[in-house]
Amino acid sequence: MKRPFIFILLLSFSVVVVSVLSSLLFYDDSDSSNNTPILNIKNKVINEVNYDTVDLDAPTISIYNVDENKIEKMNMEEYLYGVLASEMPSTFNEEALKSQAIAARTYVIYKKENNIKSGHRNAVVCTNSAHCQAYTSYEKLKKTKGEDWIKNDYVKIKKAVDDTKGQILTYDDKAILPLYFSTSSGKTENSKDVFSTQYPYLVSVDSPYEKKAPKYITTYSIEKSKFINYIKNVYPSLNISLNELDKKMYIKSRTEGGSVKTIKIGNISISGINMRKIFNLNSANFTINYNKNEIKFTVKGYGHGVGMSQWGAEGMSQKGYKYYDILFHYYKDTKIKDLY
Repeated sequence: MKRPFIFILLLSFSVVVVSVLSSLLFYDDSDSSNNTPILNIKNKVINEVNYDTVDLDAPTISIYNVDENKIEKMNMEEYLYGVLASEMPSTFNEEALKSQAIAARTYVIYKKENNIKSGHRNAVVCTNSAHCQAYTSYEKLKKTKGEDWIKNDYVKIKKAVDDTKGQILTYDDKAILPLYFSTSSGKTENSKDVFSTQYPYLVSVDSPYEKKAPKYITTYSIEKSKFINYIKNVYPSLNISLNELDKKMYIKSRTEGGSVKTIKIGNISISGINMRKIFNLNSANFTINYNKNEIKFTVKGYGHGVGMSQWGAEGMSQKGYKYYDILFHYYKDTKIKDLY
């Protein structure tokens, strides 16, 4: 070899190039400092994307105001200001707020496209959070939260809505049912395991960045005798004694997302969802422990667990994900469409 120095130099350069390319090709979003699980987002958007492709006036929609018992006509985007202010903490990152704004807008369009007006007195949506989405008027926000909140947080919320004006999530070019909830247990749920219907975009996914959520883990304790009485009020055929409870109550199965699917109590079986309802637990993902006189539920997550976790969206945004990354992660194989 006549020029060993040049050969070594070229060899070193090749090793560096291969190393750099490998790191780019196999890059992941794991947090090595705390062993946070890796989010497997295959379609993560590397470059900024502008989904604002249409510039039309926002539509006017009819809203049934439950508190005032009347139907109101309102600009869609102004309505969304009140929804976002009510459904997600204003302290959240702007990317999380944008993802919530699009989910809320998509929900309205889904209702319109499917002509779902049950309980709305022919309005598109209502202001009952248990039935549709929470909503608070500007006047009430100003009264309850104060001028400082309006000058700072409301401006932030308004910007998240304005920056995503007209954008909705679609599957097969139709608005999806964009279910969302507060906090997952580390994974979301398949819609079929909670609502009996499987939507192709509402499937179980990892949601690892929300352990700091205030209701990530909660506990609930109840005396054994009261526990049996509560169950018997709903299931009168229950046959179990106080002394048998420890041995004859156990979790039979769980969902892919980790929630209790079926729990056996003496001679009956109960769904985890019904157990959650009976004892007003934060979620159906729980474990059970016993002491001499009490039963203790340790509960993970808060909400039904299907679709987008709001605290999970916040966690993703703090890791640098954009609103479209968040939405595409929680709602599989969907697309963003700009309507106006």
